[in-house]
Amino acid sequence: MPTLRTRNPWLALGALCLGLFMILLDTTIVNIAVPSMLSGLDAGLDEILWVVNIYVLAYAVPLIVASRLGDRFGRKKLYVIGLVVFTIASALCGTAHTGGELILARALQGIGAALMNPQTLAFIVVLFPPNKRGAAFGMWSAVAGISTIAGPLLGGLIVEKLHWQWIFFVNVPVGALGLLLVLLWVPESRTDTAHGFDPVGITLLTGGLSLITFGLLEGSRYHWGTITGRLTVPALIACGVVLLLAFVLQQLRSADPLVPLALFANRNFTVANVVAMGVGFAMVSLLPLMIFLQEVLGLTPLMAGVVTAPASVIAALIAPFAGFRTDRTGGKYLLIAGLLAFAVGITAAVIAARPHISSWTMLPAVAALGIGIGLLFTSMTTVAVGEVGADLSGAASGVFNTTRQLGQALGTAAVGALLQATLHHALVDEATHRSRSLPPAYRRGFVDSFAHAGQGGAFAKAPKTTGTSGGMGSQLQQLSTDVFNTGFVSAMRWTLLLPLGLTLLAVMCCFSIKARRTVPTAERPLVASRR
Repeated sequence: MPTLRTRNPWLALGALCLGLFMILLDTTIVNIAVPSMLSGLDAGLDEILWVVNIYVLAYAVPLIVASRLGDRFGRKKLYVIGLVVFTIASALCGTAHTGGELILARALQGIGAALMNPQTLAFIVVLFPPNKRGAAFGMWSAVAGISTIAGPLLGGLIVEKLHWQWIFFVNVPVGALGLLLVLLWVPESRTDTAHGFDPVGITLLTGGLSLITFGLLEGSRYHWGTITGRLTVPALIACGVVLLLAFVLQQLRSADPLVPLALFANRNFTVANVVAMGVGFAMVSLLPLMIFLQEVLGLTPLMAGVVTAPASVIAALIAPFAGFRTDRTGGKYLLIAGLLAFAVGITAAVIAARPHISSWTMLPAVAALGIGIGLLFTSMTTVAVGEVGADLSGAASGVFNTTRQLGQALGTAAVGALLQATLHHALVDEATHRSRSLPPAYRRGFVDSFAHAGQGGAFAKAPKTTGTSGGMGSQLQQLSTDVFNTGFVSAMRWTLLLPLGLTLLAVMCCFSIKARRTVPTAERPLVASRR
């Protein structure tokens, strides 16, 4: 398969990865600023949570459509449009005065990110010959892995030293620099085959993904029940599934499908997408860990980011090495090793988590997670997209990124719901046990104060004791804190078993990956379009 000619493909990839880092960072960095947004915008919690979720929704749903638009109209053109939209939207986010304005600007950010992301992987396929793609995927994966876990550190630093608006304002100069570098260093690329529009397929796919993603992200808010009238969360998700099934049937009959079925004839591509969904799910395991560091160990958001920062550094160092190895040995066994390392990290976190420990006791778990992320992102991407032809690279990138985002949405819903449920029971059980140390007159009221503590969400804190003075008041407050800390650790351990199990299932799936065939060391270059 011919490759795209450019003076330096690594400079082109570096320019593309600058924008990639921004859009992936914005999926997590905003979480740290939620308390500041609540006070700064005088908005309700539901409104601010939509600031987080609308970005994920607007980002995940159009990925496949955006990838096909890049195939038809030019990948550079779509990337540039997305980068301009994302940068302008970032400025609008920073100048928003109400929660509604910020939600609309975040939706625009998500659309810009969706236009950009699939073009980056497609460019690797056309810029690099197969024998060098592993190293290129290593660079891409290092950026993706680092941005995923660097959000808490950078977000905490910006919020603590500046103001929450600056988590958006910093995107403006970075976006402008990225735009200049892309215009200078990245050639245009499009497929030779002209693709038509598929309005029916686009409607079915977009509608199905929107309903499923919305249901997963907002399910806990409605307690997985009624949204309004007869409309329920399960019904909404079921409608989304029906639309996706209709999309599959429509694509089977289409002469020019939006998602070419030839992609799934490749076993490695299919397996890698299943693994990508599991990885997206498992990555949500970082959420309970961040809550533990802040709510149980009492760290500030910035210090919690510092504790998890070694994972970013380790992933950045390992990913390029993993990329070079995949060029020589293929990605199968490195992917298995990365998943196992990630599983070791989750297990180490479960074992080490205790109230009153030093935060650095979690370092072995953080290090193992960093090793896993550095290995698995590179090898997973190589297995999924590394041998896809240039004519299918955009579609492959769109499907791969959509699958991973859906896994993350599913993980967010499942891990959040499980943590919430187990936290409620753990708090009541722990309060009942510890109330035996109190005088009989205080026991019932103490236990009752935790009856709803875990039901308001996974971030519920120990209830404040009021109406009691003197030494008994201090004793009750300390006992409440101890109950919450012990109960949360117990709930976190049980919750982390879910992403751990999904990670081990992903390992089992990897054994069905075919060993990569030997690829030629040089290929005929394809002259780049300069338009």
